[in-house]
Amino acid sequence: MTMRTHCTSRSHSARQAGAALLAAMLTVTLVATFAAGALWQQWRATEVEAAERARVQAAWVLIGALDWSRLILREDGRATSGTDNLSEPWAVPLEEARLTSFLAGDKNVSADELDGLPDAFLSGRIVDAQSKLNVMNLVENGKLIPEAAASFTKLFELLGLPTQEVAVMASALRRARPAPADPATGGVGATTPTDDSTAPLIPQQLAQIVWLGVSPSTAAALEPYATVLPIKTTLNVNTASAEALFAAVPELDLAGARRVVLQRAGGYFKSPADAFPVTGTKHLDTKALGVATGFFEVHGRLRLENHWVDEHSLVQRNGTDLTILWRERGAGATVTPGKL
Repeated sequence: MTMRTHCTSRSHSARQAGAALLAAMLTVTLVATFAAGALWQQWRATEVEAAERARVQAAWVLIGALDWSRLILREDGRATSGTDNLSEPWAVPLEEARLTSFLAGDKNVSADELDGLPDAFLSGRIVDAQSKLNVMNLVENGKLIPEAAASFTKLFELLGLPTQEVAVMASALRRARPAPADPATGGVGATTPTDDSTAPLIPQQLAQIVWLGVSPSTAAALEPYATVLPIKTTLNVNTASAEALFAAVPELDLAGARRVVLQRAGGYFKSPADAFPVTGTKHLDTKALGVATGFFEVHGRLRLENHWVDEHSLVQRNGTDLTILWRERGAGATVTPGKL
């Protein structure tokens, strides 16, 4: 009897020890789980804070780049030549520059303090927005402008794009920009804009002309040669590509347009008529051409290793006054081959 009781006691003690060990293991597991969760939360918060700090810093650097471009354009606006051409300071792109090099040049920053910091690079350029055909030239006061439609048709034919999309784009733009009310009729009559709830939105950028019924592939193909500006503009003969010049002037062929581009490399034109002798045509309609610009596109990029942040802005210049019409920002990363 005593032996059985002793065995039972030992068995009970073993079960208690096993239960205690199991409870201890569960406790350790729970503590480890909670600790890992807390550590992950802390790591995530640190990463989010670092990313937000980097985003804000990148934004300030790009704002500085935009201010730099505005300063250049303002100083250029003080010039008395009355022309804008590719030999001016604004047309020189800012090649990728290492920002830490500028910090090292500061007497208050030693090279040792920069060791270990990631390399950041800034680049940028200013583009004459009036070096491209303006989509908004297609319609004025709710009416189609035949000369502008003919220019876009020439450009579409040159690029192998469907020319019927010119009519589609112009028609949609007429609905988006109807004629203003006629004061003589008290706002009633044929010139009064209709309340068209199906009218498309007015685009601000070329990629948005898909709102006017243009296919995305057509919009992408037009990117180097067309733009969207808020008012009717002329094409700057000193900065436009041969393709844009060819499309803008009815009598001009592509060879003549290329001669204009080649000729201006040796000196800019002071008036559109100065380009006439090199075109090889008997008559040159220069109504669509100009030599001065009021709109500029500013591109800036900040790169940190293989990550980058882009900013694209449209700036309007009126004398020495500059206005930012819109700004957009994007980010991404360059994928290194073999590390997909």
